[in-house]
Amino acid sequence: MISGLCSFRESRVLWVCTGVLGLTLAVAVLSMTVGAVTLSVADVFNAFGGGKNEFIVMQYRGPRVVVAMLAGGSLAVAGVFLQGALRNPLASPDVVGVTKWAGLGAFLVSVSTPPSWAVWAIPIGVIVGSLSGCLMLFAIGRLLAGGIAGFALAGVALGLFAHALVQYVMVLFPSRADQSMVWLAGSVYGSTSSDVIALSCWVIACLPLIFVGTKHLDAGGFSNETLISIGLSPTLLRGGLVVVSVLLCAGSVASVGSIGFLGLLAPHAARLLVGSRPAALVTTSALLGALILTTADLLGRIVALPNEIPAGIVAAVIGGPYLIFLLFREAKSD
Repeated sequence: MISGLCSFRESRVLWVCTGVLGLTLAVAVLSMTVGAVTLSVADVFNAFGGGKNEFIVMQYRGPRVVVAMLAGGSLAVAGVFLQGALRNPLASPDVVGVTKWAGLGAFLVSVSTPPSWAVWAIPIGVIVGSLSGCLMLFAIGRLLAGGIAGFALAGVALGLFAHALVQYVMVLFPSRADQSMVWLAGSVYGSTSSDVIALSCWVIACLPLIFVGTKHLDAGGFSNETLISIGLSPTLLRGGLVVVSVLLCAGSVASVGSIGFLGLLAPHAARLLVGSRPAALVTTSALLGALILTTADLLGRIVALPNEIPAGIVAAVIGGPYLIFLLFREAKSD
């Protein structure tokens, strides 16, 4: 009976992942048909084989879709690891302010260094900003020793503080404001093949850390006393999960800016679909993250034609009410 139950769960995970992947690919193809030049689905597939629209698809729309999928998957997995490390269902990179601090780090670097340094300077700024936000959140969480709602509010406050600092720097450097506002809102607009290569290399480099983090994800739910009793260091375990989360978040923010609520939506949806087993949860969350961000970008491009709404704003419109719902649910459970 137990083996039959395990087989059912594995089959369910396989079907869910296959379905989500199929939806993601379908949305990706549809996204490549939308633009100044409207293409049919057949035109898109012909472009893959060197058709007359190859330049449009392969140089503009294709990279945009691939970056959205990679960034969405990375942010979703970052949310899973951060929730596991902090034992908090609301601990996604955007809700607790990590993405805002990552954006602040990138923005400070962009206005203080020559443009030729941007390739390596912005990722460093994103990592430093993300780590700074996490350290402050840890410190405040220990001082307050509050519940889930208090933790979320502390993260929101930190995020607002980082956003205020960004606004202040924009006042000091108004020439960078227009470009930075789009990036800070979260957008895959203007993604190129270079962005695809850079983000792909970053994700591949993080894969060994993702595998190790997934292996220890369940242990993150234990109390510190339990971890010590089974021979694990709480500091190393939780710190390692946070570092992996920050690295994944850094790569995504450096590529597409600050995308809100994606690291919250995808893990929760994945738990509803496949449960909390680490391997299934991480895989499904990554696929759902790719689907959500690709869909958000597509909706942002077609809702206000001929203008575009940044994908981060679309994701926030969906994720904001969901966060309120989670807060109400946690309040009732308390």
